[in-house]
Amino acid sequence: MIPRLQVRVLTPEEEQAVREVAHSRTAEARLRDRARICWLSHQGLSVGAITRTVGMADGTVRLWITRFNEGGLDGLRDRRRGGRPATYTPEQVGELIATSLTDPQTFGLPFGSWTLDRLAAYLNEERGIAMQRSRIGEILQAEGLRWRQQETWFGERPDPAFAAKRGRLSPSTRPHPRTVS
Repeated sequence: MIPRLQVRVLTPEEEQAVREVAHSRTAEARLRDRARICWLSHQGLSVGAITRTVGMADGTVRLWITRFNEGGLDGLRDRRRGGRPATYTPEQVGELIATSLTDPQTFGLPFGSWTLDRLAAYLNEERGIAMQRSRIGEILQAEGLRWRQQETWFGERPDPAFAAKRGRLSPSTRPHPRTVS
């Protein structure tokens, strides 16, 4: 049989803090639920009764009571999770950002502005950082840098004789008759 698990004896400060969080309307829901488990245990309810009251699994209730007994109210907070390690080091990300903020002509490159493809190629060939253009865009956006869109040919033309210089769009397009106003 599993031994009876209860919250340890609380100090008056801990008791007040647990009660406030357990009955809070503004605290995070998961922290409030965890504090509520501890508060119910402090009130003398068994793990089974707490499980029925809060609608959580027996193991979950036991976990949070144990964590509270070990770490107090801080034990109810989420712990850092492992997860996948970062693909690029902070130095590589810093190199990317510094390069993207520098004029390409200072590196002796024949173009006046970066594109994601040019930046990816330069980082790979010159700096030895193999990074995909999509990841470059994500990193720059996360840093608050907005990538400029390519200028288009739509809108007003700076050259008034542009249409005449351009010529017909295709051989099958007939010229529009000019109307006199």
